[in-house]
Amino acid sequence: METQVLEAATTAANGGLDLSAWALFLQADVVVKSIMIVLAVMSIWSWAIIFDKTLRMRTLHRRAEQFEEKFWSGSSLEDLFDRVGQRPREPMSAIFIAAMKEWKRSSGKSGIPASGIGAVLSERIERVMKISLEREMDQLSRRMTFLASTGSVSPFLGLFGTVWGIMNTFTSIGATSDTSLATVAPGIAEALFATALGLIAAIPAVVAYNKISSDLSRYALRLENFAGEFSAILSRQLDGK
Repeated sequence: METQVLEAATTAANGGLDLSAWALFLQADVVVKSIMIVLAVMSIWSWAIIFDKTLRMRTLHRRAEQFEEKFWSGSSLEDLFDRVGQRPREPMSAIFIAAMKEWKRSSGKSGIPASGIGAVLSERIERVMKISLEREMDQLSRRMTFLASTGSVSPFLGLFGTVWGIMNTFTSIGATSDTSLATVAPGIAEALFATALGLIAAIPAVVAYNKISSDLSRYALRLENFAGEFSAILSRQLDGK
């Protein structure tokens, strides 16, 4: 009963106006409504990217730990190469496979002094691992640009909707010479709602972009460290020939 009284009092204070989010969207101007739709789509797509990247980074770190355990278990590189196969499941094993393929193609060649073989082959392996690392990180960084764009553009789209809504309100006031709440409130509410949607889309995108970018940088450093260690192992084996 008390809730019904409060709702009735609120409705009376608002002059019977429906200022819910859905009502504001339906009552909005075509331009403001289009901006709201764009912001809603950008927000939904940003959250999809955020969830995808977050889950993928967790999976990659877990698989990297599993691969490193196998790599440092003491088994031979040939056995690990055969176990990983031709379809690596994550970037670290992809770097390992790329280096081992180059090793297998080049290490048995003759006609060049052994020292020459070691220097040239080591350089080629390092180049192959670098290319593989850059390719894997490029794939992981896809759609990050959309998060950055959403974080920077959404507030301005919301601001544009706000300005447009306020302009419509003043136009309505000038046409009717009516400054009552029933005339002013819908336009102002629509304008503020557009601003709110812009912030709702931008804030999570900015926070997620910074967090995921930091995670990608740490993961890239982890891959670089592995590539450097693996290159040192292969160099020692070449020097031992």
